[in-house]
Amino acid sequence: MKETLKIAIVGCGGIARAAHIPAYLKSPGAEIKYFCDFNLSLAEELVREHGCGTAVQNYKDILDDPDLDAVSVCTPNHVHASVSIEFLRAGKHVLCEKPAARTYEEAFEMQKAAQETGKILLIGVVNRFNTAVNIIKDMIEDGELGDLYHIYASFRAHRSIPGLGGAFTTRAVAGGGVMIDWGIHYLDIVMYCSGDPKPKTVSAQAYSKLGRNLKDYAYLNMWAGPPKYDGTYDVDDFVTALIRTEGPTISMNGAWAQNIGEEEMYIDFLGDQAGIRLTYGGDFKLYSAKSGALIESTPKFNKKDQFQAEIDSFLGSIRTGTKLPSHIDTVIISAKMIQAIYDSSELGKEISFDS
Repeated sequence: MKETLKIAIVGCGGIARAAHIPAYLKSPGAEIKYFCDFNLSLAEELVREHGCGTAVQNYKDILDDPDLDAVSVCTPNHVHASVSIEFLRAGKHVLCEKPAARTYEEAFEMQKAAQETGKILLIGVVNRFNTAVNIIKDMIEDGELGDLYHIYASFRAHRSIPGLGGAFTTRAVAGGGVMIDWGIHYLDIVMYCSGDPKPKTVSAQAYSKLGRNLKDYAYLNMWAGPPKYDGTYDVDDFVTALIRTEGPTISMNGAWAQNIGEEEMYIDFLGDQAGIRLTYGGDFKLYSAKSGALIESTPKFNKKDQFQAEIDSFLGSIRTGTKLPSHIDTVIISAKMIQAIYDSSELGKEISFDS
């Protein structure tokens, strides 16, 4: 294995700029060789800003570069599958941002390509590299919560629909709304901490309510905006689901937009000996009882940069062949569960994984 791995960034938008590129630049084992985006000016801007790499408009032009080792796919969701599969079949390792794809069928094709080529395919479920999440996982595995019987996730905001009328709110591009955008992170944390239990049934309902009349949507600010009032809004802005697994039951409520002016971003892990509330992206509290007293504590710990840990682990897995927790073979079950959530909503019935 050569000393420095050559990397291509495909898709030069927000997540690439905020997370992938800074992490690769800090890693001594990586060199960014290409910045690629259909909007060539974005790629050229990054070349100037960082003083490295070559700007490329069409990713197909670099598929056959024998010097290229790996790719971060940071494109919109609708091309996650096609771009990742092409690079895998060209002999490159791939880290594809979440969600794996718009549908389970697309994610399954990605998994098949990875297995057939023997190349690494990781999905950007970055919370599997989060310090607090891994401490909670260890505590659950060590039995500190006792019997973990239920997990509840809430990812609800007042009016936070991103880029109204654009790619985020167009199902053909994004695959869905709040569930596939925010919910994937919460569901993945739940699955990871509880040992990725096999799902049994899903009953869910997704709603597309507050953003449907684009010009009537009131908001204070909008990430990925401004609104495109002549655009499309056909995705979910609220979702509720109950999932039975071979481990704990899981329930969740998520909203990009709701007519309640309170934000809730947390996960509750309920055990018969103790419980944990994890604030998404933050600390957690442990609740228990001892000697007739109720105990509440907030553990303190050093926090790693989860994106840096993700990128460093990706590079390390290329060198050693180590299979990481974010490998497609593990996290594809989340894609199957999200598909079941949407299918349950559309069909108006419970989805069984045994059928």
